Amino acid sequence: MKTPSIPATSPQIPLGIDKQTEIDGIGMGVLSDGTPFLNGRGLARLCGVHHSVIQSLGADWSTAKPTVSRIQEILATHGHAYDVPFTAIPDNKTGIVHAWPDAVCLAVLEYYAFDAGANKKDEALMNFRLLAGKALQDFIYTQVGYDPSNHVPIQWKQFHDRMSLVYNAVPAGYFGIFKEIADMVVHLGQSGIHIDSTFVPDGSVGSHWAKHWKSAELENFYGPRIKYDHNYPDYFPQALSNPQESNCYPELALGEFRRWFREVYIGAGKFETYLTTKVKQKALPVSVAQLAISAYTSKPQLKS
Repeated sequence: MKTPSIPATSPQIPLGIDKQTEIDGIGMGVLSDGTPFLNGRGLARLCGVHHSVIQSLGADWSTAKPTVSRIQEILATHGHAYDVPFTAIPDNKTGIVHAWPDAVCLAVLEYYAFDAGANKKDEALMNFRLLAGKALQDFIYTQVGYDPSNHVPIQWKQFHDRMSLVYNAVPAGYFGIFKEIADMVVHLGQSGIHIDSTFVPDGSVGSHWAKHWKSAELENFYGPRIKYDHNYPDYFPQALSNPQESNCYPELALGEFRRWFREVYIGAGKFETYLTTKVKQKALPVSVAQLAISAYTSKPQLKS
């Protein structure tokens, strides 16, 4: 499938479902890159064919069967080409969603409206007349309540969604790790390395800081740390155990945290070790890890 333009330094960012709904048996939604889609059953209903017909179309996409070839020709006349006609998206509620992008849906709809011979469908013709051009895109956006003008680019979506859940979650008088290292995450993002469900640096920072907190007996100086509910966006695998109890620390310790983070976590190589581990786990490409190390360790560090 033709994929959105994502910087080569961020191949780890997966597509997800931003919004979805079902209207009169037609499942539809918007992917995290802003692409409107129909699911397979929804596309079948729109075309007036059985769901198995759409399933077969997906299975035959790499063949030279006449139906597939004609639909691909229709796509080409509109400047589109897809290696696969849908994207399989994991969904916590329904399992796997086969998301057929609007351009493919319109080509399939046009085929069954005009080019399918004895298999032409009156429903396809009626719906094509209603939904040709940008009408299908606009229809899906309207039905799911999606405003493309306020769309968060996919490169930043996962950071944005995590930040929106934790921004006000920490009790007054305390600080949390994710919010405190946000400047690092933003700097990495500006360099092309974006957070996702496999790249969660606050987990590494939090673990090492907790060890330092205990070994240095910082509670005796700043008071006890407490727990708060930390939630991940529902499309993260970690969301299965929401809410998660995470530590937050007295604001009096913020200066010590920033010193430790600058001198120990970054300066003593713990961040580099975290990235190296992610490479070994195949969660990050070597090139991305090298870029992340270079991007952040070369950043001028201001003293607290």
